[in-house]
Amino acid sequence: MRPVSRARRHVLAGLVGSTGALVLGGCASWRPLESAPLLRLSPASLGRELAVVQRMEVEALGQVRVFETALEVDQDELRLAVLQLGQTIARLSWDGQTLTQSLAPGWPSVVSAEHVLSDLQYVWWPQAQVQGALPTGWTLLAQADGRELRHGDTVVLDMRAVRPGVIELRHRERGYVVRLQTQGAQPDFGAP
Repeated sequence: MRPVSRARRHVLAGLVGSTGALVLGGCASWRPLESAPLLRLSPASLGRELAVVQRMEVEALGQVRVFETALEVDQDELRLAVLQLGQTIARLSWDGQTLTQSLAPGWPSVVSAEHVLSDLQYVWWPQAQVQGALPTGWTLLAQADGRELRHGDTVVLDMRAVRPGVIELRHRERGYVVRLQTQGAQPDFGAP
């Protein structure tokens, strides 16, 4: 089977972090943050082939889990494999129409392939492709070192190159952080 990396890390992150986060709004009243729209962009819309191996660190609910991922994208398909202690614990495949996953026993039921795929696309896909898929009221802002997904004026998701080869993805509404140490290609955040 073909290895897949970064996408798998994001799927894990989405699954681990789907417990939801609350933010303080107004005078001591709590309200949930907006949830980032799930992306379903075609593999071809990436506009290039991609093969990366990553170390993924997921920090959620005061715990940190570490995985290795292999991500491959070509015109026809995105493939992601997630490994822990040398064992493949999850595989994800997306051909632009069908999303399939296979999970080892014990995989956290709160981690979904849909969120992992979406997170991968927020990081790796071109800004114009992502922005074109967003609903009204959502904006993806690019800077030299990262991107911010905003709903109105509220930052819901931000991605930053915190140092060379390390990307941090912070899901404010889900309350988790994913750090990706990437070997090979680096994302082009699309800043002017």
